[in-house]
Amino acid sequence: MPVFFVRTAGTRDLESVRALLGESFHATYDPLYGQDKVTALLAAWHSPAALKARLEKKGSEFLVADDGKTLGGMGYAAMSETMTKTAVLHQLYVRPDLQRAGIGRDIFAELETCFPDAEIMRLEVEPRNAAAIAFYTGLGFVEVDRTKNCGGTDTGLDAIIMEKTLPAL
Repeated sequence: MPVFFVRTAGTRDLESVRALLGESFHATYDPLYGQDKVTALLAAWHSPAALKARLEKKGSEFLVADDGKTLGGMGYAAMSETMTKTAVLHQLYVRPDLQRAGIGRDIFAELETCFPDAEIMRLEVEPRNAAAIAFYTGLGFVEVDRTKNCGGTDTGLDAIIMEKTLPAL
């Protein structure tokens, strides 16, 4: 197994991140939503422009796990624009063939230290994604609410909202 190092993403990583997201999204969500819906979500949420905007957003952190040849995972979190002292984990994805090797845990360990003003990390997860729910529960997240609009306004996608109290830095 190659060794992956977590680092801040750069513009040169965006095409590889898009490929990783495509692979991970289809593997995870095709059985739940169907290939066409997942392709549409990828186009809307992970377009080159959307990824570039995340990379440049103030108050955010965009990380990749890199072994020097390939990206094994990515994570993106940002301070909430509506909730005080809250960072929102928007994305944490690992290539399907590299899952359960500690890459996601390493990315999250870095992300949770990137927001010194945050007391809480919040995320949304698809209720049928048992592997992700178990992963986040193992990191200390607990369910606090549910939504019918995962990922934005009027998406119609169910999600569990989970939170974790962040360690004081």
